[in-house]
Amino acid sequence: MKVWTVANQKGGVGKTTTVAALAGLLSQNNYRVLMVDCDPHASLTAYFGYDSEALNTTLYDWFANPPESLLAARNTLLETKEKNISLIPASLSLATLDKRFSTQGGMGLTISRVLKLMSNEFDYILIDCPPVLGVLLINALAACQQLIIPVQSEFLAIKGLERMMNTLNMVIKAQHHTIGYTIVPTMFDRRTKASILALRNMRDEFASHLWSKWIPVDTKFRDASRLNQTPSKAYPLTHGVEAYQKLTEFMLELTADDKVA
Repeated sequence: MKVWTVANQKGGVGKTTTVAALAGLLSQNNYRVLMVDCDPHASLTAYFGYDSEALNTTLYDWFANPPESLLAARNTLLETKEKNISLIPASLSLATLDKRFSTQGGMGLTISRVLKLMSNEFDYILIDCPPVLGVLLINALAACQQLIIPVQSEFLAIKGLERMMNTLNMVIKAQHHTIGYTIVPTMFDRRTKASILALRNMRDEFASHLWSKWIPVDTKFRDASRLNQTPSKAYPLTHGVEAYQKLTEFMLELTADDKVA
């Protein structure tokens, strides 16, 4: 089981789209995929057609009543309409975690512990994160072997990347947990000077961890979410899906080689 966390402390950079796109492409390669929605806004949960507030169990229950067996952990699983893709849904109650549980010992490893119960159930775990530092983001970073940081190709998004890097370094020092990470430029529009300059700045400042390609602006991503389908199932021939295919191949090679981007 390999765990990839998709995180950035800035919203609107393509985290949920990245999780959905990677999940779809991995499943088409016959990998068993589990997506974990760690965002109280539950965008990933809604993406796949679920009303988070109508569900009996969500990720919140992992913290309130941590599962101690595989059977208990399975109770939170939801199936999607796509083969080989399952979901741990989020709910608004996740927003209360820091207030309710942050002082309890070991809370930063809750997700890691439960995922270990499922180690033989899935090949890849993809974790979608909230854009704020707290118990959920700490859990997602502690659980992962590879971190994917989507960064919108604009100046302000690059400034937000600096906060994410500070958080990553803090977690590595606190937990003595080495995390390989890859920065992925998203929403790139080669027609605009702003995108070109932003990509150039990323190459100047983060060259050693920057994916050599980019995810372009693609309106079909929005259409795929409306259909509650992964981009590769809904629109397999678009430029955006082609870019995510290249990212998937890169991440598979990276994970197989067990090295840092």
